[in-house]
Amino acid sequence: MHKNKNKLLIFSFIIIAAFIFTGCKSFDGIKVKLGLKNNDFEYIKDGRIKKIIIQSTRDKSFRFVVTDEIAIKDLYEILSTSKEVSEKSTLESDYIFEMYEGVDKVHKFNYIAGLDEKDGANLYSSDKSYIVSKRIDNDIIQNFWNIRKPIDFKTVYYDSISKVLDKYVEGEGKGKKIGLDISEDNSVAKFVLSTDLESFKSNLIDDYNATLLKGKATDYDVLIKVKTQGYKATIYKATATIKTTLSEKEKVYYVVAKYYKGLWNIETFEDKKPAKF
Repeated sequence: MHKNKNKLLIFSFIIIAAFIFTGCKSFDGIKVKLGLKNNDFEYIKDGRIKKIIIQSTRDKSFRFVVTDEIAIKDLYEILSTSKEVSEKSTLESDYIFEMYEGVDKVHKFNYIAGLDEKDGANLYSSDKSYIVSKRIDNDIIQNFWNIRKPIDFKTVYYDSISKVLDKYVEGEGKGKKIGLDISEDNSVAKFVLSTDLESFKSNLIDDYNATLLKGKATDYDVLIKVKTQGYKATIYKATATIKTTLSEKEKVYYVVAKYYKGLWNIETFEDKKPAKF
């Protein structure tokens, strides 16, 4: 333990001495060699990026433009500490970053929000992949949202679907293979993140023998389509339409969730629309 402390003190002294005697530029070089700094984004620091467009991959209408110099500098500070890696995550990206250098040159990156660094790169271009601090989620993306989503969206959205599935598999859906489709739930697509979806998919298989559909898969007995009907910060409404492969008749569950004292209270109504829905 004593030897480790001495090594740490010597290392710290070398770093401080290097900074004093060689100046900031050389100190940056030392940080690069130690893996503490990434030089791939120096074009941002040099002031060559005047505009950044951040686009949701699930909702093409949801995008915002960053031109504020301080915000661009903040992004540089985050990216300059990123770590280049060879493996990127297998999850779909949540956002596309387009950094405009002049008129013709665009630096394009895909970004996966909320990803743990052990799961691979969360920021990648066509030729490089990086592990980047999750500060991008809060310091950059959240700061530019001008819409209000339901409080703790992840909880109310996936718990609402689970509540419908709980009721259905206890009755008519017992033992059936279920296909869940949220692909047309456009009004909240911008709030859906790949990391949350991945966790939810595991629960679907384990708890309900259900699969989250992608494309036109048909290997199921029952199709459940979820569509959000409205939301505010403390209210969420949705419908879950259930159709079997053997019957043309549809069953509809209405979902009403209200946030009160730190918790979401979720109610479901089978084939009967509640008042003020």
